[in-house]
Amino acid sequence: MNSEQHYSTVARAIEFIHSQARQQPTLAEIAAAVDSSESHLQRVFSTWAGISPKRFLQYLTKEYARQALQRSDDLLSVTLDSGLSSPGRLHDLMISCEAMTPGEIKNGAKGIRIGYGFALTPFGNALIGWTERGICYLAFCSDDEAIRLHELQSQWPAADINKDCGTADQYANQIFPSTPQPGKLHLVLRGTNFQIKVWEALMKIMPGERVSYGQLANQLGIPNAQRAVGTAVAKNNIGFLIPCHRVIKGTGDSGNYRWGCERKQAIQVWEAGHSNIQLEVDTQ
Repeated sequence: MNSEQHYSTVARAIEFIHSQARQQPTLAEIAAAVDSSESHLQRVFSTWAGISPKRFLQYLTKEYARQALQRSDDLLSVTLDSGLSSPGRLHDLMISCEAMTPGEIKNGAKGIRIGYGFALTPFGNALIGWTERGICYLAFCSDDEAIRLHELQSQWPAADINKDCGTADQYANQIFPSTPQPGKLHLVLRGTNFQIKVWEALMKIMPGERVSYGQLANQLGIPNAQRAVGTAVAKNNIGFLIPCHRVIKGTGDSGNYRWGCERKQAIQVWEAGHSNIQLEVDTQ
């Protein structure tokens, strides 16, 4: 079973846990809901998430999320003040970025060549788009490939867009390597100055950490702009690499995610497991 199939099992498990949260389902009940045995579920989670099902379920709780938010206060201040370009990302992947010029946006990216392709990731199929300067689009798909492709094309309407699944697979392998390895990626951002400011702040949040919209607004020096910050987070078109999945509500609720709430929590848990983040959660 590959990571795509593992993710499918994880996503269905998260959906079941959400629907039965008040009943506190057991591992046996979750396994039955996803048509799996307990032992198989144990193997899937251990292989995919790097943690046991028990720890996986703990990472989904509001208590864990609240502790993560408390822990993030000092960490967020340090990372945003450092001025570094995304140090310490999973597998030492260093991310740098640049904005499209106003002229490029005005003329619809005329004269720019864009490659795109669909590729498998640990969180399902994804559409990746790139220019000669770097990645400009990454969206996870849930049987909506045509919609995602239209979205990419509408953002770069005058560009020369060509399909290249081979290069998309290479990018996916670099972003989600099977074994840890260092690397560098450059992103090309299309957004307002304010949106780009928010996205750059997101890229300085460490893997496995979680911050609230209020914390992010405070650290950006705009404490009364939580709603505007949330809107900027939601406008992100480069999933995972600009980690909007690390932003949650101050209550500990995961909040919305343009590529699905279950996928957002799956990414959070996967990052926590692979980043070795350990908080004091109930183990009873």
